[in-house]
Amino acid sequence: MQTEDSTGGAEGLHPTHEALGVKRLRLHDVVAQSVGFMGPVFSSAFVIPLVIGIGSATGQGGGLASPISVIIAAVGIFGLGWVIAQYARRIHAAGSLYDYVTEGFGERAGSAAGWLYYGGVMVLGAGLSLLIGGYIQSTIKSEFGAATMPPWAWTLVVIAALTLIAYLGVQVSTRFQLALALISLTVLTIFFIYVIVKLGGANSARAFNPGAASDGWKGIFLGVLYGVLLFVGFETAANLAEETPNPKREIPIAVMFTAALALGYFVLATYVEIAGFHFDMKAITAAAGAPVFALGAPAHAGGYGGVWIDRLLELVVLFDMLAVNMGIFVSSSRGIFAMARDRRIPAPLARVAPRRGTPVVAIGVLTAFSVVAVVIDQFWTGLYALPGQPHYFALFAWGSTFGAFSMVVVYLVMCAGALRRLARGNAVLQVAAVVGILITAGAIFGSIYKVTAPTIWAPYLSLIWLGIGVAVTTVTLGRARAVKASAGKAGGAMGPA
Repeated sequence: MQTEDSTGGAEGLHPTHEALGVKRLRLHDVVAQSVGFMGPVFSSAFVIPLVIGIGSATGQGGGLASPISVIIAAVGIFGLGWVIAQYARRIHAAGSLYDYVTEGFGERAGSAAGWLYYGGVMVLGAGLSLLIGGYIQSTIKSEFGAATMPPWAWTLVVIAALTLIAYLGVQVSTRFQLALALISLTVLTIFFIYVIVKLGGANSARAFNPGAASDGWKGIFLGVLYGVLLFVGFETAANLAEETPNPKREIPIAVMFTAALALGYFVLATYVEIAGFHFDMKAITAAAGAPVFALGAPAHAGGYGGVWIDRLLELVVLFDMLAVNMGIFVSSSRGIFAMARDRRIPAPLARVAPRRGTPVVAIGVLTAFSVVAVVIDQFWTGLYALPGQPHYFALFAWGSTFGAFSMVVVYLVMCAGALRRLARGNAVLQVAAVVGILITAGAIFGSIYKVTAPTIWAPYLSLIWLGIGVAVTTVTLGRARAVKASAGKAGGAMGPA
C-alpha cells in the first residue's frame, strides 16, 4: 500500500517500504491527538499539585506563585515546540522524533532515541491503563457504595476498547480523543470560571507575584521542573504526518496551537487551585493532592459545588485519562511502525491492516504489553509498592516517571541535534533550541532530585532501557529510511527554514 498525498501522488515514501492508510486527517484531528495525549484535565487534577509543591519529592514548589512556574515552563515548551515545528515542515514521518534525532545525529543515535521514546510511551500507557481501571472501581465504590468488577477487570475492558478503536482507523481514534477532550476541557474550564466568579473580591494578583512563593525563586524554579511535565505529549501530532494531506502546514500549526492552548488553560487551572482556597497553603495541602475535587465539594465542605458537581468532575477526569491513553496507542503504534519499516526493529512490526491502513501488529504489541502489566499488578504485588497506596497506583507512578523521563531525554537530544545541523544560519531557531535544551535539562534534573525509592528506579531503568536499545539497533541491519525522499521534497532535510 502506498500513501497518497492530497493530489493523488506518492509523497516521497520509498516504494519498497510499508505505508499507512489514505491521508484523511484534518487540522482538528491532529490537534486532538496532541491535546488528547497531553491530557490537560488529568494534569490539572494530578500534576498541578506537584507544581504547587504538594506531593513532590522535595516538598517544595511554586506555592502561591505557581502560575509563574507554569509560564516559565511554557516559555521552554514554546522553544521546544518551535524546533519540532521546523522539523515537521521538512520531515513528514510517522516516526516523528525518531526521524528528527536521526537528522541531527545520524542513524544509530536516531534509532536509540526512537527505542527510548516509544518504549517510554509504552510503559506510560500500560501504567495509565492500570490507573484508569483502579480509578473507575474506586470512584464507583466511594460515590455509590456499589460493588463492581475488580480494578484489573476494568483495566482489561479499557485495553480492549482502546485496541478496537485504534484498529478501526486513525480518524476514529482522533475523533474519539476530540470528543473526550472537548467535553472534559469545556466542563472544567466552565467550573474554573465559576469559581473565579464566586470568589469575587477575593480574587488577587498575588499568584503572579514572585514574593508570594514561600521558598522564593528557588520554589518557583522547582515548580518549573514539574511544570514541564504538564505539556509532555504536545508534540505527538507529528506522528500523524503521513496520514495528513497537508502536513507541512497543519502539523506545525497543531503543535504550536496546542502549546498555546495548554498555556492559557494551565495558568487558569493553577490560579483557581490556589485562589479557590483563598491563598491558604494549609488548606491547599489539606486537599490531599487533589485540589480540583476539593473545589468541587459542597460548600459545607469548603468547596464551590455539590455532590453532582464533584461526580461530574470525576467523570470528565476519567474522560481525559481515556483520551490520553488513546493518544498513547495512536502515537506509539505509529512510532513502532516507522522504526520497523526502516528495519531498526523486527520487520513484522511494520505490518499494516490491508483495508484500514492501521499498524495492526504494533497495536497488538501495545495491547499485549498492557495486559502483561495487569498480570504483574496482580501477581507481583511487592513491585514498586508505595506505602498506603494500591499497587496499581504505585505502578502508574513508576510508569509515568519512566515514560516522562524517557520522552524528555529525547526532547533534549532532538534540540541538541537541531542546534548542530537544522539551525545553521537561523538565529531564531538557535535560540529556540537552546531554550529547549535548558528547560528539558531542568525537567530531567527534577526527575531525580531528592526522589526516593522506588520511584527513583524509573529514571535509572530508563537509561538501562536506552543501553539495550543502543545494542539492539546497532546489530540490526536496517535499510534506507522511508522518509528521506519526503524530507527532500519538503525543501531539504537540513538548513534554515
